[in-house]
Amino acid sequence: TMMALQQASAFLVLFLAALLLPPQCAQDPAMVHYIYQRFQVLEQGLEKCTQATRAYIHDFQEFSKNLSVMLGRCQTSTSEYRSAVANLALRVERAQREIDYLEYLREADICLESEDKTLAEKLIQEAEEEKRIRTLLNASCDNMLMGIKSLKIVKKTMDTHGSWMKDAASSSQKVYFLIGSRNKTLWEFANMRAFMEDSTKPAPRKLILTHSWQGTGQVIHKGFLFFHNQGTLNEIIKYNLQKRTVEDRMLLPGGAGRALVYQHSPSTYIDLAVDEHGLWAIHAGPGISGHLVLTKIEPGTLGVEHSWDTPCRSQDAEAAFLLCGVLYVVYSSGGHGPHRVTCVYDPLGTIGEEDLPKLFFPRRPRSHSVIHYNPRDKQLYAWNDGNQIIYKLQTKRKQPLE
Repeated sequence: TMMALQQASAFLVLFLAALLLPPQCAQDPAMVHYIYQRFQVLEQGLEKCTQATRAYIHDFQEFSKNLSVMLGRCQTSTSEYRSAVANLALRVERAQREIDYLEYLREADICLESEDKTLAEKLIQEAEEEKRIRTLLNASCDNMLMGIKSLKIVKKTMDTHGSWMKDAASSSQKVYFLIGSRNKTLWEFANMRAFMEDSTKPAPRKLILTHSWQGTGQVIHKGFLFFHNQGTLNEIIKYNLQKRTVEDRMLLPGGAGRALVYQHSPSTYIDLAVDEHGLWAIHAGPGISGHLVLTKIEPGTLGVEHSWDTPCRSQDAEAAFLLCGVLYVVYSSGGHGPHRVTCVYDPLGTIGEEDLPKLFFPRRPRSHSVIHYNPRDKQLYAWNDGNQIIYKLQTKRKQPLE
């Protein structure tokens, strides 16, 4: 562009020189002054053209820079969308497998030829299901609860509802503190001493979750927080505490979230638990004051491994926990003491209420907001009327399966 301007300037000079009068008239002052003014006008025009060209080049450079930044953001968003689509594809595949399985069961029922064949296949399925359940719950743990040995009030707060815990599947000494039944702020303490003494350094780490929890049934398992997503009926969120992102989520089947799981826990619709066998969910079945449903969840994929309808009722219940695959439900009258375990459910059928002594908790003024078992230290972590409590347990070995 600059080269073209210079060539145009030279052409104009030659053109004006050709128009000049003969040498004898060249000394006319008026004519010289006129030519001088014309050259000044040309120079000013060339200067404006140069400035406009520089402004255009600057604007084009800025446009190129902004375009590069936008392309970079587009590539990042494309990568995120690709990851989200891949995750969605896995979910669709999982749902398709479940649909195919249900379709298979429906077609199998249609193709039954006789009542005898139906009964035979039912017996075979029940035997296979019992074998699968025994394999699912076949762990080295074979303890059963015999007594609540003692209690220790670790901390006192002004909050009626909440939960606190350690990672149930890690040797970490960190203590996690979740205040309230609807919140999204989690506090992480370095150890039990730091939790007990607020002045102890290092100070607790404050984690703001991307979603709020509902109730007090949260658990931490292998670095992930599992909780009922507030505002949803039955959605369970798996939250990565290290990355501070949602790792996965699931919809808990079986009518979960339609009624309070415990009558004396007015905000908990799904209670999650961890024991030696892994992750569980406890919720109420259909109907008012219905029976509790126990569901085993695979924590890696959030797939449902099995569900059981238990004889334990939600009426008068305040909390529950699992130990070695056995559900223990705590009841109280009117939400006040005495607090006692009066319903026990073992999916394997190895123990029943008749095999257990009377299991009483030390008298507390109100119902427990939560009682969760930690399989690493074999203790119960509870919250009662603003008190964070540890219960120590007495256990003995189960009778072996026949």
